[in-house]
Parts: sequence; structure tokens; C-alpha cells
Amino acid sequence: MSEPLRAVLIDIEGVMAPMAFMTETLIPLAAQRLGSYIVEHAEDEVVEEALEETGRLMGGYELEPAQAESLLLRWMKQGRKATPLKILQGLVWEEAYEAGSLQGELYPDVSAALAAWAAAGLRLFVYSSNSAPAQKLLLTRCGSAEVTGRFEDFFDTSLGQKIEPGSYRDICERLGLPAASILLLSESEEELDAARTAGLATIRIARDGPVDSGHAVSPDLASLNIGQ
Repeated sequence: MSEPLRAVLIDIEGVMAPMAFMTETLIPLAAQRLGSYIVEHAEDEVVEEALEETGRLMGGYELEPAQAESLLLRWMKQGRKATPLKILQGLVWEEAYEAGSLQGELYPDVSAALAAWAAAGLRLFVYSSNSAPAQKLLLTRCGSAEVTGRFEDFFDTSLGQKIEPGSYRDICERLGLPAASILLLSESEEELDAARTAGLATIRIARDGPVDSGHAVSPDLASLNIGQ
């Protein structure tokens, strides 16, 4: 790199936590519980705001709970990363974590890698499509408060979509760092492409085996020689 590496921007799913935990556990749970959660918490400020934003995204409509549920479930099936959907999913997951009915895991190399990078003076950040509170919750409940505490900040889609170069430019401005001094670790080719367009360094994490990629590829975090 022409610029010395100063920060690492890390996705969660497929990089720090198994993608299967999202697709086979978290998403089905949210789909099952979303409608009843909206009804039960309709007067909570954060839920009200999420539903209002959902309506705005649809052109300014005021949605009834059943309409909101139908729309949000359709977005889930489409894989849409809408911010109000991610907020509501995070609330459902928080409820399950608090009840003790949900438990996840991080890959075993995550804690040591983060500790080594932090010790080397690298600034660590998360950028995930899940809401920032959901990110912190997942890392804490699946790993430990120590893992969560390694990160200086958590970015989500309220900043911008992860496949848009502008989102990464905004992150650079917020961090006050040259783009080339920030490394993105992700399993998504589209996200890596967007980050590279914005000038970031990129590495694709391929936990499930070899992949064709236009980026440097690593099978895990333990194999990365950064911060050394």
C-alpha cells in the first residue's frame, strides 16, 4: 500500500460470525416474530420511528401494523437492506438474547486477531447492514464484551448502503483518514468493489473455501499479515 495501514473496517457476517447464523437462525427468527413484535411495541418510540421511515420509503404512506409487516417481510425475502427493517430485526434479536433463547458464536480466530491488530495501533471499526445496536449485541452475546470493546465505532446503513462507493467516502471523512489507509474485510464482492472504487484497500474473506475474486483473498483472519 502507498499509504500505511491505519484502520480496518470489518463486516460481521461471513467474516467474524458464520453466515449460516444469519441465514438459518437470525433471519427466520425475525420473520416469525416481526409482526407480533410490532403490535406489542407499537407505542415504543424506536418502533414508531422505524414504521414511519418504512412509510416514507414507500412514498409517504402511513402504514397499519399488518401492512408494515407484509412490506417488511417482502423486503426480507428480497434481501433488501432498508434501515428501518434492520432496526426492527435488531429489536427482535435483542428480545431473544435477553430471554436466553438465542445464542450465537464467532469464529475462533476473531478475538486473537482483533487483539493483535489493536496492539499494533490499528483503529478497528465495524460496517454491517445490521443496525449498530444489533452489531454490538451480536458481538457481545456471541463473543464477549472484550471483543466488542475493540471497536472504536460501528457503522450501519443509516450512513449509506454498503454497495455504494459514497458510503465508504463518508466513512473516510468521519475517520479523518485517507481512503488508502483503510482496509475493508468483507465476504461480499460487491461491497469490496464499492470500497475499492472509493480508494480503500480490500481483502475478501473466504471462510467456505476458494473463490474467484477481483480482490486479494484470505481464508480467515489468522492468515492476514496486517499490523506487523
